[in-house]
Amino acid sequence: MKKLFICSALFAVASMGCRKIEVDGNSSVVTPPTTTENTILEGRITANRTLKAEFTYKLRGLVYVTNGAILTIEPGTKIVGENGKNGGLVITRSCKIIADGTADKPIIFTSEAATPQRGDWAGLVILGNAPTNSSFNGVQGVGEIEGGINNSDGLGLYGTPATQAQNPADNSGILRYVRIEYAGFAFLPDKEINGLTFGGVGNQTIVDYVQVSYANDDSFEWFGGTVNCKHLISFRTLDDDFDTDNGFNGKVQFGISLRDSSVADISKSEAFESDNDANGSSLLPQTAAIFSNMTVMGPKENLGNTGNNLFVWGAQIRRNSSLSIFNSVIMGYPNGLYIDATKGVPTDNNIPGSLFAQNNIIAGCPNPVIYSLGTNTNVPLTPNTTATIRMWFETAAYANTSFANNSEAGLTAPFNYTNPDFNPTAASAAVNGAAFTHPKLTTGFTSVGYKGACAVGDTWWKTWTKFN
Repeated sequence: MKKLFICSALFAVASMGCRKIEVDGNSSVVTPPTTTENTILEGRITANRTLKAEFTYKLRGLVYVTNGAILTIEPGTKIVGENGKNGGLVITRSCKIIADGTADKPIIFTSEAATPQRGDWAGLVILGNAPTNSSFNGVQGVGEIEGGINNSDGLGLYGTPATQAQNPADNSGILRYVRIEYAGFAFLPDKEINGLTFGGVGNQTIVDYVQVSYANDDSFEWFGGTVNCKHLISFRTLDDDFDTDNGFNGKVQFGISLRDSSVADISKSEAFESDNDANGSSLLPQTAAIFSNMTVMGPKENLGNTGNNLFVWGAQIRRNSSLSIFNSVIMGYPNGLYIDATKGVPTDNNIPGSLFAQNNIIAGCPNPVIYSLGTNTNVPLTPNTTATIRMWFETAAYANTSFANNSEAGLTAPFNYTNPDFNPTAASAAVNGAAFTHPKLTTGFTSVGYKGACAVGDTWWKTWTKFN
């Protein structure tokens, strides 16, 4: 006698289509083969695709998302750069990445190596259509992202020609609860791929809760664009933590950087580096990024520490940039704020019209504020010196404070590499004193009472992050 039993349609769906077969009294369950997932990412992704948390994906060389495609990455997914392949992920113009992790399931981009090192893979690059002052092959408003990413198809370009309608509200997707570790590739000197690179990314893009660790160049670099970012962490990077260029006009709030005191870049390393462009030109849009509630630590836990001598400034604003810093804490650098007028249109021409530093704490920096004109012969020149720039910084209405020692800022354990605590103590000078009345801060920022990245007992930088 032969009997055949087939699961109902509903049960078949629930059980992956299992079938019970009985032949001459012998029965067995046969499960059809599951669909295989291609976990090697290489070449181009030209159609919408979802990366699933149950798999680990491998970047084999530079991988480009093109053709308007959307790359969705599930919470908890891990993506690694294949050993020796300089793997990287490039989201090209008019495409999107939806990497929307959670605090308990962050999305992780990291090295494949068992003993990872900075530079094991290239990094994450997001390119959009928002305004920039860059030019490429004579086309103003379009830039070529650095790092050897561009090819004959122009997949490494960002921005929109200045002769066309501009779109500050361009949308490149979502990065939320994401960790990027051991990235960075030196294509040529000063032409590196960073941990996370933005080129012409617009302000409808969401960037929130992102940590970049052990980058082989900058942790975060913005070339033009208008993207706003919150809750950024730079941990033990090589070069700069927050680098802004080519007309970046975004708003960044709640950021932390902690350096390795022995590791710095030959180009000199700082928390903030900002240029209007490489020549210090007057091209528009002018770099005028706004940072608020940042806590940045340099190499000097105390005045007796030396650290790598390539650490020089906490914030270097140069080459006609109008970057502004509010409600922030800069600690442990040889020099705190450097207004650098040595190249191009003198940067101090932007004071006090568009460059502001207010309600900040500079601690443990032997020279809290410095200025240099160098041999710059551009006109118009201002008659500033370090003394006059420091007087500007210390204007009573600006409510800036300088402390000789880091301990006077009163943070809990900001220089602990393996178990840091960036929160202020109850007696800290950072507990209160922040202000959001300045016109640059009235939109796009969360009004809080404290200076620096976090309040007493804050936990936003915990659980999804990694510090060892």
